[in-house]
Amino acid sequence: QGQLVESGGGLVQAGGSLRLSCTLSGRTFNLYPAGWFRQAPGKDREFVATINWRGDTTQYADSVKGRFTISRDNAKNTVYLQMSSLKTDDTAAYYCATNRRAFGSGSPIPEKYEYWGQGTQVTVSS
Repeated sequence: QGQLVESGGGLVQAGGSLRLSCTLSGRTFNLYPAGWFRQAPGKDREFVATINWRGDTTQYADSVKGRFTISRDNAKNTVYLQMSSLKTDDTAAYYCATNRRAFGSGSPIPEKYEYWGQGTQVTVSS
């Protein structure tokens, strides 16, 4: 049984930066791809970024490409999302998740993920 805990959300002005962290306990974290998703009020959950189990392959949603960077530190069982040049449209609850299958690449499909964190709120003001 795995448990994910996100941190690092908050209120930031447009153009600013934040770094989200997600720490996994209770599982061999370093064998599984991980991803970040977000959900704004009244909208469906959407894919943000994913990283493979080794940390050398990443994939991003077009809306965040060039502004967000996903990374992981397997020694710390932690995955990060560095967010820069934030826009008001980035306002959402951000969730991290780990993939159902070990050793694979990440996926933009939420159904491919097994464990989810509780979410951390990011609010970008104009």
